[in-house]
Amino acid sequence: MKPHKNLLAWQKSMNLVTHIYVLTAEFPREELYGLTSQLRRAAVSVPSNIAEGAADRTKEQFRHFLGVSIGSLNEVSTQLEIAYRIGYLNETEHGRAERKVDECLALTFGLRRSLMKRP
Repeated sequence: MKPHKNLLAWQKSMNLVTHIYVLTAEFPREELYGLTSQLRRAAVSVPSNIAEGAADRTKEQFRHFLGVSIGSLNEVSTQLEIAYRIGYLNETEHGRAERKVDECLALTFGLRRSLMKRP
């Protein structure tokens, strides 16, 4: 069984990863080992940590992995802002990507909060 696949936070973060890959495919070639790589790794970390945390862990361990995912989402947000400020993303692309990040943050925070409430 793969319980993480039923989690909306994991599903939406997988969509974010796909979106980040599409966006960064348009970045300049010289960014391949810089911002492109950094953004992709941070984005991939989000669903990866949700999946790892959901894999037969204690609630405390799962909350820890969700915290790592939240940290990665904030990295993605910062890196998107950098890409926007240096002209790799226009305002529309940046806004669309940030909305995806915000949605993932809300879902992941909500999931973590729900684990804190359970006995």
